[in-house]
Amino acid sequence: MSPLHIQQGSSKHSAYDLRDPHSDIIESHTLAVIVANEPGVLARVIGLFSGRGYNIESLTVAETDHKGHLSRITIVTKGTPAVIEQIKAQLGRIVPVHEVHDLTVEGASVERELALLKVEGKGDARIEALRLAEIFRANVVDSTLGSFVFEITGAPSKIDAFADLMRPLGLTELARTGVAALPRGGAMG
Repeated sequence: MSPLHIQQGSSKHSAYDLRDPHSDIIESHTLAVIVANEPGVLARVIGLFSGRGYNIESLTVAETDHKGHLSRITIVTKGTPAVIEQIKAQLGRIVPVHEVHDLTVEGASVERELALLKVEGKGDARIEALRLAEIFRANVVDSTLGSFVFEITGAPSKIDAFADLMRPLGLTELARTGVAALPRGGAMG
């Protein structure tokens, strides 16, 4: 029987975590943290990251259960598998944290982000900006004689690609909401 040729790394299509916990490869992970909605909780979570030198690439937080006083913090961070495991363990030890989920390894998930892009230009640059916006399904939410403000929603990679194409056309400002993510299929946890 021939040996299985399984690539190292996390897979959203496998029931097994195939990542080497001792790997030095830096991976991006999306963490969903369910916390008590009370003053100081976000500061404690952020303090965990800053106190240990971990970087947060994206952060969104909002109340998700008004009656239960729960909020959901979605964090995108990078690290080796060992660092990610350490982050999850440390988050789980913070008292107002109810649940910590690593959406990157727990299965398929949906990630979306909203961005506003201000593009200043005239003539052909304006026409090209509108053409690209149509291709990317971006909406014009403000227009003046010298600029457009586009609104685009999608995966972070889609927003990155749109911004890269708008830079030579006169992109002057960019505001992003951060990643909002949910697991696909059944309930989390």
